[in-house]
Amino acid sequence: MPYARLPERAWRAVAGSSPPTAPIGLRAQPSRMDDLTAHAALGLALRIGASMLAVGAPSADVTATVLRVAAAYGLTSCQVDITFTSLTVSFDREDAVPLTAMRIVRMSRTDYTRLQGITELARAIGAGDLDVEEAHRRLDQVVSAPVTYRRIVTTLAWAGVAACFGLVLGGGWLEALVAALTTAVIEQVLRVLNRQSLPVFFQQVAGAALATGVAVLLAAWDVDVRTSLVVAAGIVVLLAGLSLVSAAQDAISGFPVTAGARAFEVVTLTAGIVVGIAGVLDLAQRARLPLTVVDTSPVPVSFPVALAASAGIAGFWALASHARPRAVGLAAVAGALAWTTFWAVSGVGAGPALASGFAAVVLGFCGEALTQRLRVPPQLVAVCGIVPLLPGLAIYHGLFTIVVDADIDGGLAALVGALAIGLALAAGVTLGGYLGRPVSGERDRYDERVRRRAMTAD
Repeated sequence: MPYARLPERAWRAVAGSSPPTAPIGLRAQPSRMDDLTAHAALGLALRIGASMLAVGAPSADVTATVLRVAAAYGLTSCQVDITFTSLTVSFDREDAVPLTAMRIVRMSRTDYTRLQGITELARAIGAGDLDVEEAHRRLDQVVSAPVTYRRIVTTLAWAGVAACFGLVLGGGWLEALVAALTTAVIEQVLRVLNRQSLPVFFQQVAGAALATGVAVLLAAWDVDVRTSLVVAAGIVVLLAGLSLVSAAQDAISGFPVTAGARAFEVVTLTAGIVVGIAGVLDLAQRARLPLTVVDTSPVPVSFPVALAASAGIAGFWALASHARPRAVGLAAVAGALAWTTFWAVSGVGAGPALASGFAAVVLGFCGEALTQRLRVPPQLVAVCGIVPLLPGLAIYHGLFTIVVDADIDGGLAALVGALAIGLALAAGVTLGGYLGRPVSGERDRYDERVRRRAMTAD
């Protein structure tokens, strides 16, 4: 029997090893499933995948879950394709016309409660506990459930992120308070603009302009506040909508199309931040206001303060992302672990990028090894935990240096350093996840199939 006709489970018996990294041209297997049942199962797998993608799941996890759900109902020859805003699933049959379905994905803010519910549903389906109709009904309940927290709670959570971020950067309680109030205003303005269907690019412009405007006014009034921290905290909140880490993760995991789309989104929305900052600074220059908005002198932060603030950043970020209370506590622990690791590695002479990457590896490992047992999404630990390490101040410093000081070389150096930290965080999270998979013990052949996408043939 030629190798091309062998199903995947027969490769070990014939070749004595696992299938090739990228099997080419394998013929589809015969299917005895009727079209009505196949359509229902395919539609369920498609809905689950689109729902996961919409609330912030990585492309690799979405693909593995779709394959797992489809196989649970007998669709064992499926192909999945993700192109950032769409999800396509095709069931290939040797004895009938292939079934293909596509769904446009409307991206929304990360919602860990819904993601956890969808993941638990997919796990129940894989265990064979639900028929198709019951699974559809339960999925309807998960995606249509009211949000976990009211708007005021999420607004206060974002304000808490900004306040704690100001403390991590070396600010005092006054800087933390100003950053929190400014961020709360930005959040409310962005909410209003979003309801008016204003494109996200212009929302970024408005948010960055508000943060920079507050900093310029405080500097003009000679208020004794490190105004650069206000802008840095605002930028970090605006970065909640960006996808630099996700883009790098998708590229590393073998999803170049989705990675390219996310990367272009990062460039576009970062340009919105640049426009907002540059516009306000230009107006301030024309009005002859003092532009001492950025202060790059290092400010020592005591370890207990930085540790508590880092835990607060991660916990508040999880709360703003609609995580359940137990998951919020776990995220806070992850933030403290990230800062402790970063501090320890930096103490032996490592640079910011290397120390950030090492901390991300630890978080990725813990997220993969522990959260499956705790029934929370693995990316909650990794994504929320790395937030205290995001280079918000470095981004603002680079932009300020280019726009105001006209020092293109110095500004680009700062931006490249910020980019290096972002890539280090993404690569570290991905590597930690790979290292933690053997420990978790819950990864199956569908995860391995997706994992082989990032590999080349021997």
